[in-house]
Amino acid sequence: MEQINWYPGHMKKTKELIQQNLKLVDVVVELLDARIPLSSRNPQIDDIVSTKPRVIILNKSDLANPNQTRKWMEYFKSKGLCAIAVNTMNGSGFNELTQSIHDAFKEKTDKMIEKGMRIRPVRVMIVGVPNVGKSSLINRLTGKKSAKTGNKPGVTRGKQWVRLKGNIELLDTPGILWPKFEDQNVGLKLAFTGAIKDDILDIETIALRLIEFLSENYTDDLKERYKLEKLDEQGIDNMDKIAKKRGCIISGGRIDYTRVANIVIDEFREGKIGRITLETPNDFIETIE
Repeated sequence: MEQINWYPGHMKKTKELIQQNLKLVDVVVELLDARIPLSSRNPQIDDIVSTKPRVIILNKSDLANPNQTRKWMEYFKSKGLCAIAVNTMNGSGFNELTQSIHDAFKEKTDKMIEKGMRIRPVRVMIVGVPNVGKSSLINRLTGKKSAKTGNKPGVTRGKQWVRLKGNIELLDTPGILWPKFEDQNVGLKLAFTGAIKDDILDIETIALRLIEFLSENYTDDLKERYKLEKLDEQGIDNMDKIAKKRGCIISGGRIDYTRVANIVIDEFREGKIGRITLETPNDFIETIE
């Protein structure tokens, strides 16, 4: 597969922005996609954030396999990090999130009380790669549309302070992405979930690779969604079957691969195929130990 390289200038500026403003915040909230918790982590985050208190959010948990999400939470806990599964659509997990932010700030709060100082709001920064739901998260926390949202990565621009309930002040920053993917599978999973723009790789290739993954790991979900009696060994054959079931045929009986590819990608991203997690902690044992 062609090497994926994607590092727009505004991404570099965002990294610098986070480094510059880190001293202004008390707690860093690292926002990940629950379907790809490690692939949606920026490898530079640990170095950038350093020892600053941190809370990890596994967003879009409603789209992920709940059993795998629990395993991921246990994994992060084993690394000394607090991880919370949230759903920005219905607000689940937000009470726990607010409490965890205050828990991370407790040491400073206690010192303020000892010195007789007035307790100020907890200052928080959200970091994450594009399109993991930062704007939707902020809107849910504030109860209003304070940040721009969109289906395409890179919608959020600049920085803004947002006052939240529960004595929290939030500094929002755009998502950041690393300059190249050492593991092409990471790039593919980011493409599956829409974290990188669809024109980085052709949509037909993305859909074919996704169908291959689902055929092997979520066989029943794929068969049920597209009313397939059985799956073939070759991903392209299964893609053809899905195309025929959905009427993606053009003149001469040929398959309209662009159309069927968009159907599969869109339905995966919307959770219509099922609650699917694309990676497990065991997949990374060799690289994270």
